[in-house]
Amino acid sequence: MQTQKVIDHIVQWLKDYAEKSGVKGYVLGVSGGVDSGVVSTLAAMTGLKTLLIEMPIRQKEDQVNRAWEHMNDLKSKFPNVEAMSVNLTPAFEELYKTFDVHDDEFPNEKLAFANTRSRLRMLTLYYYGQINGLLVCGTGNKVEDFGIGFYTKYGDGGVDISPIADLYKTEVYVLAKALNLVKNIQEAIPTDGLWDAERTDEMQIGATYPELEKIQKEWGTKTENDYSGRDLEVFKIFSRMNRAAQHKINPIPVCDIPEEWRL
Repeated sequence: MQTQKVIDHIVQWLKDYAEKSGVKGYVLGVSGGVDSGVVSTLAAMTGLKTLLIEMPIRQKEDQVNRAWEHMNDLKSKFPNVEAMSVNLTPAFEELYKTFDVHDDEFPNEKLAFANTRSRLRMLTLYYYGQINGLLVCGTGNKVEDFGIGFYTKYGDGGVDISPIADLYKTEVYVLAKALNLVKNIQEAIPTDGLWDAERTDEMQIGATYPELEKIQKEWGTKTENDYSGRDLEVFKIFSRMNRAAQHKINPIPVCDIPEEWRL
């Protein structure tokens, strides 16, 4: 990958889009992971106002520390960067008490609450974006957004613009190194941070990002019969998750009404 060309292209793309939209810049959530680390750096490089928000919800201390280490590093390098923390744990606890049902009757409740965390963060970003005249900048990569749909609909998927959605996770790590992100961000184990117990992306998905990328790059050109061993296992994981994520990947269906019925 021609790393510097990719970096320059994304930075200019972000700058052009903000100027055409008539906004001051971007707001984004910083989780302590490599995706938000790369995107926040690219946004900062535009020279436009860049508001970084860390939004803990029952968060692990190491995730909070990584987020602030990165944000402080960016603030020291870019005068256009502002950083803040919005503790969403009290708001989530109120929702938890309001929504809580019996797990044995509703086995998907824990997943629903995980997604509620993500959606609460989306609301927060749009609030601060609107009062500051900023667009919400997404941090999803190509595998998550268009491969297996590993994101929350109207949560971290609720954004105005997606600068790295055409980059594979391994390519995001290449950018992180080229951008000289703090070491802890570059080496962070991918996790969505939406569960009380530690659940890495690999634990939830059952495959690594490099394994998934191999399948995604061959998607549509090979079938299940072309794979064996571990590749076959990952193909089945990718196929199952891709099929289940079509409601995220495709536009919202609209029921068309025949024009003659309007007369």
